[in-house]
Amino acid sequence: MGKDLCSKGEGFHLLKQLEGILESDKLIDEVGFLHPTQFAALNEETGNSLHPSVTCATTSSGDEDLCHSSTIFWKRDHKLAISTQALLPLYNAAKHAYMNAARQYGRVANLASKTDEIFDGNSTNSFLVSEEVLEYEMMKHSKALLLLSCDFGSAWNSRFYYSHSPKFKACELIFLVKWKHIIAKKQTLSLFMDELLLSALILSYSPKAEHAWSHRCWVIKMIAVKYGNLQEIVGRDSELVEQIAEKSKMNYRAWNHRCWLISYMKREQVLDELNKSRKWAELHVADNCCFHYRQRLMLSMLEHGSPKQSPNLCSDYMPGLHKLLKEELDWDEMLIKRYIGREALWIHRRFLSQCWIKHFVSDVQGVYCNSGDRDCSNPNTGVFMDGEMQLVSSCLTIRDSVFEDCRAQAMLAVTYILWVSKQIPQHQGIIELQGRLRNFGDVKTLLNKFCPEKSLLWDGLLS
Repeated sequence: MGKDLCSKGEGFHLLKQLEGILESDKLIDEVGFLHPTQFAALNEETGNSLHPSVTCATTSSGDEDLCHSSTIFWKRDHKLAISTQALLPLYNAAKHAYMNAARQYGRVANLASKTDEIFDGNSTNSFLVSEEVLEYEMMKHSKALLLLSCDFGSAWNSRFYYSHSPKFKACELIFLVKWKHIIAKKQTLSLFMDELLLSALILSYSPKAEHAWSHRCWVIKMIAVKYGNLQEIVGRDSELVEQIAEKSKMNYRAWNHRCWLISYMKREQVLDELNKSRKWAELHVADNCCFHYRQRLMLSMLEHGSPKQSPNLCSDYMPGLHKLLKEELDWDEMLIKRYIGREALWIHRRFLSQCWIKHFVSDVQGVYCNSGDRDCSNPNTGVFMDGEMQLVSSCLTIRDSVFEDCRAQAMLAVTYILWVSKQIPQHQGIIELQGRLRNFGDVKTLLNKFCPEKSLLWDGLLS
């Protein structure tokens, strides 16, 4: 049976089946690769046999059923399973079919660019028909190939090229004539949505596939150029990242894509994302990616309120900014006290403190909030530091605990307050701050007690 499955003819037969499944159901949103022995149990669980469009492959002579007691493909409710037994012949067949279609397309395009007959209407139409057929074949084969090998860069590039804007194809008059019909037909929202579905399908089994994320960014850029309004698409993409992050922890590429989406969000959508991502962050306090995403959202809010964009910054924007930062600081403090020793929470607090100091303590931008405004913070170092000192003090009360999390909490608290002390400008009362730090005892002694292996680092920081 292994020889039969690896034979060239059976590989193309399986490829034809796979492409037929993908063509019959364009809403497939999840794919998995199962061992042949798992298909029987899968069918028992669902109480369903093979999908009508999925048939078992047989040898060319018809003597042996390649599926035997298992199956090659299974599909139900827009979910697709492929037998691992068929992956190698499927990949070889898909790669061969794709490369062959690409070579034929290249020859036809080259012939069309060299012949003078292209300016004749009948010849042009014949070239267009031929190229449309080959183009369809390339898109079909590349989809199957990418499903089997998501890092096949050439296949991604071909989908990029043959669905792209005219500027890559109409460099000369000859290409303008040849491509005008295809481009007019292809530049549709449905085409771009199909590409988003394809990348989401591949990410369902390979959530860190860099090519898939890059292709998704390109598609969204194209939609933004042609259609403008992206609120719904950006919202769905943000939800997709959250779903993927639930299955794939610390997925930098997914979260980086979500951060990139912020550039297409309006202010109201940014606030909505801040609210929606809070619950997820509370359940994943060790995942720094989500807190980084919240930081990017807040930076987006801060950019909207910069002095250059808002001349009346103090009266129009500072009260809202003060409330936003205060709520985030209080929320972060609650998490720090609830989840002991989580470094991501302290890193997030450093970001919040830096924003607070920049906008409400220091005169970095030459803009002060009116201290007479009841909604604004008093730009006094002591007001902010009192709250931070109380937090650190509460974390140091458990410094004698033998548990590692408690020791880590104390070490993170001391290093945090030490870091904050270095962010306060010299003219804002640094001497007073150093006096407050001494209330905890010798900082260097505390650091060496909680983390003696970094004694050289503490010496350098405190010198």
